[in-house]
Amino acid sequence: MNFNKLKPKISSLVSNSNVLDETLQAICNLLKVSVCHYDWVGFYFRNGEKKELKIGPYAGAHTDHTIIPFGKGICGQVAVSNENFVVADVNSQDNYIACSINVKSEIVVPLFVNNKNVGQIDIDSNTIDPFTQADERFLEFVCRSVATLM
Repeated sequence: MNFNKLKPKISSLVSNSNVLDETLQAICNLLKVSVCHYDWVGFYFRNGEKKELKIGPYAGAHTDHTIIPFGKGICGQVAVSNENFVVADVNSQDNYIACSINVKSEIVVPLFVNNKNVGQIDIDSNTIDPFTQADERFLEFVCRSVATLM
């Protein structure tokens, strides 16, 4: 996947944004249909001052994981570590929260506003080990772009 072709589309969505949730939903939809190994794309955000994440817009199968405590699962770990987390094979992770039996790998990249972790983008893939450094850099770009709206 050539992520450089997607960057202008992300930038356009962000620059033409009127409503945050609609823009986030459009980004999720774009990524899900444009990147073949992105089977579920969503945002989670810190739930006020609580030490938990609350689901935001997403594209993909329904999930029951609408609230995730800090430290729980891959998303919860990123909320604590403030670092990207790439899981090549979810079966190798003891602290993985299974959303679907089809999910084989996951990447989570934190979203910072004024150097504070306010949320993250979460990508599930039904393919083992599809994520590269290019995915990480691109998703960091997405998060930096979204941060300008917050």
